[in-house]
Amino acid sequence: MANEFRCRTLTGVGTSATTLYATPDGKTSIMLELDIANTTISVVEASVELLDYSVHPTTGWRYIVKNAPIPAGGSLMVIAGQKVILEERIGGTGDGIRITSSAASSLDVVSAILEDVNP
Repeated sequence: MANEFRCRTLTGVGTSATTLYATPDGKTSIMLELDIANTTISVVEASVELLDYSVHPTTGWRYIVKNAPIPAGGSLMVIAGQKVILEERIGGTGDGIRITSSAASSLDVVSAILEDVNP
């Protein structure tokens, strides 16, 4: 198995939770960076959640950041310098990351992920 770098992006994230990434079947991943940009002319709040599949596949969501204000035209570095491990699940997707905004179609998201880090 070879490690693979992935870039996952979203555009126009709004008030419904939008999945950015879910670990593929049988692979463990490391999220290296997660940046969010406010594309509006007003302050918006962003939330980022991690699904800990080992806790529960639908209720295991935990906040990395909740209702963090991002100024108009500004950005938020949610993950930079630290790493978030996203664990595998055999037979389907495992841990995941989702984003929500306080305003409709207001956020762009860019992430860097190292995928398939299983020994």
